[in-house]
Amino acid sequence: MSESPDRTPLPRAFFDRPVLEVAPDLLGRTLVRRSPEGVMELRLTEVEAYAGAIDPGSHAFRGRTARNAVMFGPPGHAYVYFTYGMWHCLNLVCGPEGKASGVLLRAGEILKGVEQARPRRRSARRDHELAKGPARLATALDIALSLNGTDTCDGPDSPLAVLTGTPPRARNIRSGPRTGVGGDGAPHPWRFWIDEDPTVSPYRPHTPRKRPLDSNRPTA
Repeated sequence: MSESPDRTPLPRAFFDRPVLEVAPDLLGRTLVRRSPEGVMELRLTEVEAYAGAIDPGSHAFRGRTARNAVMFGPPGHAYVYFTYGMWHCLNLVCGPEGKASGVLLRAGEILKGVEQARPRRRSARRDHELAKGPARLATALDIALSLNGTDTCDGPDSPLAVLTGTPPRARNIRSGPRTGVGGDGAPHPWRFWIDEDPTVSPYRPHTPRKRPLDSNRPTA
């Protein structure tokens, strides 16, 4: 990158806004993952917005459950879920407390901790593929259900945090339909990414699966 990213942590007020404002504004921000293995940092390059009660694609569309309870809590917290019986996905809660909405972190460039990510993502042929997709991002950063509910605004000791980073210019941000979302939520252009960034995952439309209708998928 041509300039040093801003190391200032994002305050809770950043997340306490409508999800369609927060989602594109997360692009270029630095996600920090702290663990006993060390510190990892990732530049966010692709996200998706999920708007709770007004969004059929959201886990919170039908109301609060034990699984999605974090989405109804304070903004700035992490919502982690397990999908397809094998993958985790990481979201950031936003909007006012009590009205669930969240941003799925779909892809990014690992700026620090590549040596930690490679053993977890052995199928990645190049470093820009390490976090290319929501499940790959979570795997590379060692995200698990134990991090569900983590407050990213909790200070320097939090296992997850978001720094100001280097947001892209508005003309370099693109939007389009969300990956894998069908039904009434399919037309929403609520996927945002940095144009021509090699870490951005390919778009795939919804494909009906021979699974129960309420099966999990990478949405929030």
